[in-house]
Amino acid sequence: MLKMESVSKSYNHRSGTVTALDDANVQIDQGEYVSVVGPSGSGKSTLLLAMGGMLSPTSGKVLFNELSIYDLSPDRRARLRRENIGFVFQTFNLVPYLTAQENVQVPLFLASVGEAEQVERAADLLGRVGLADRLHHKPSELSVGEQQRVALARVLANDPKVILADEPTGNLDPETSAQIIEFFDDLNREGRTIVMVTHDPHAAERAKRVMRLVGGAIQADEAASTRSMPSIGNVG
Repeated sequence: MLKMESVSKSYNHRSGTVTALDDANVQIDQGEYVSVVGPSGSGKSTLLLAMGGMLSPTSGKVLFNELSIYDLSPDRRARLRRENIGFVFQTFNLVPYLTAQENVQVPLFLASVGEAEQVERAADLLGRVGLADRLHHKPSELSVGEQQRVALARVLANDPKVILADEPTGNLDPETSAQIIEFFDDLNREGRTIVMVTHDPHAAERAKRVMRLVGGAIQADEAASTRSMPSIGNVG
């Protein structure tokens, strides 16, 4: 499904060239759950952004279902992301002047979904993440954990096949972090492919495969120990 072939990313600074990603070769099959770990500055976020069509590599190829993402026009690449890939960020990136429901409606509006369906679908998704009573609250009126759940509902609006998450529990307390990770477990059980960058060992161990980056290079890529995870309903 997702493949990186000899992907490198370098930046030029006054002090010289900095290599953020060094000859990465990765294959992620449909339905996998992968955590990406490593020290700060090791290239984890760069790998995730390049994999999701958000950051052009200096060299190498990134493929989605054998289609070379960066050989597409910007418009076609944006459409591929919109229709197939959902991003979850540590900072949530909610629109501050929109309500929770309106934030979830944004990707549906961009996909030209009718307004009545936008409203219904956004309400359903917010209910799924335990926010049925927060539809008309703006981000400033929500807790940090509730904001992350709005962001998750928004990610699901276009029913993505792949979810790329960059430190999704980084700003959350332990209890809320556990709720969010349980939600990721459910999404993977539904058949979605998940790639999650994390510093949290408890989050990382929930994945079925762990990839470790050091200095922009993949140092290890191996299956995690299997474990039984209980199914959940709504995240409350």
